[in-house]
Amino acid sequence: MQQVAGKATLLTIPNLLTLLRIALIPVFVVVFYLPYHWSALAGAVIFALAGITDWVDGYLARKMGQSTKLGAFLDPVADKLMVAAALALLVEAHATALLSIPAIVIISREITVSALREWMAEVGKRASVAVSFVGKVKTTVQMIAITGLLANEPDMEYWVVWLAYLLLYVATGLTLWSMLVYLKAAWPELKE
Repeated sequence: MQQVAGKATLLTIPNLLTLLRIALIPVFVVVFYLPYHWSALAGAVIFALAGITDWVDGYLARKMGQSTKLGAFLDPVADKLMVAAALALLVEAHATALLSIPAIVIISREITVSALREWMAEVGKRASVAVSFVGKVKTTVQMIAITGLLANEPDMEYWVVWLAYLLLYVATGLTLWSMLVYLKAAWPELKE
């Protein structure tokens, strides 16, 4: 944790970027519902910006030695809140099981893994369910898919919408895979 004149500071650049991500959620929702032709693209840009700040804040925290306990707590919360908000808006806009099923799987996985990490932390084994490479790939594919879906009208005649759906299903598969990786790592503790 960064020290300033003998005191720990929580207002680090990475933490500010994480707080910005959280603050962007209501802005994102309002922009999504604006009755203008550009609102879908603007919402997608806000979502993509949030995804980029997720990567940047983690990079800066490591590079600048500004990792904090607050940041470690808020970072995954900010990600999950933004993804859940985007998926909820997309489920309404697309109004199809084709989108509802992966949205439910992704949100359910996030809740399950968060609960698993919390429980593992209580038993002193949090490190065994740290973010994996599969989890990072899942997040990247998921962000690209959601951005593509947000940027386009839910018209299945556009190849970009089909590609975004395909990527969302790839992200859903990676979501289940990464959850199984975490559950496998936690299984020795869970079966006691």
